[in-house]
Amino acid sequence: MLLKFLGTGTSQGIPVIGSRHPVCLSDNPKDKRLRTSAIITTDSGKKILIDCGPDFRQQMLTNKEENVDAVLVTHEHNDHIIGLDDLRPLIFKNKESMPIYCNARVAKEIKHRFPYAFIEHKYPGAPSFDLFKIDGTFRLFNEIDVTPIDIIHSEINILGFKFKNLAYITDASKIEESEKEKLKNLEVFIINCLRKTEPHHSHFILPQVLELVQELKPKKTYLIHISHHLGFHDEVETELTDNVHLAYDGLEIEF
Repeated sequence: MLLKFLGTGTSQGIPVIGSRHPVCLSDNPKDKRLRTSAIITTDSGKKILIDCGPDFRQQMLTNKEENVDAVLVTHEHNDHIIGLDDLRPLIFKNKESMPIYCNARVAKEIKHRFPYAFIEHKYPGAPSFDLFKIDGTFRLFNEIDVTPIDIIHSEINILGFKFKNLAYITDASKIEESEKEKLKNLEVFIINCLRKTEPHHSHFILPQVLELVQELKPKKTYLIHISHHLGFHDEVETELTDNVHLAYDGLEIEF
């Protein structure tokens, strides 16, 4: 299977509007980061989208992606769900509702923010979503098992996801010991890393991530949900160990 990073930036993206920070002014495409999202292509060609933020339309067009068969939502913050309305062309093309998998709190919030997708008599151009509440490991397309990972993001519980020997976690500030057991000795570990030094109340920073990598011992780690304060892609890459890398928009990995 393949995972493609559609976006690897934090909630404001990089460049930040109006910022004169050197990273925001960089000409390196790897320093330009849309809001964090990824798409998995299964062995049978099914497409699983992880989060659907405000850059979803641009991400799909840029990466020449033409379909989504299911959406997994980590949590309800705007940079992770506000692009759901842009699933409409795919819903219309496939002539069926889009299945969205999330926890109960997020399902309630999606209904609140997109009420027109759930009313009985819809406007003809409205999207149609089928919400499935995650409660333990579940199977998609009779092909792939998805194991939810309970993650703490500041004061709320959100979800990470494990597929085979790969785990995808964003917006974490803490992971309980019981959940860490699911993350040990992975082939691929994808984890958020906001910046280098200054602590943040709701996101891991680089020293915390490196400590976690040392504890969990994945074979390879990719950092996502990156802000411009982490630094230039090429410079940070030289400072990391051989098994830890900055992900970047458009990067595709096999697992």
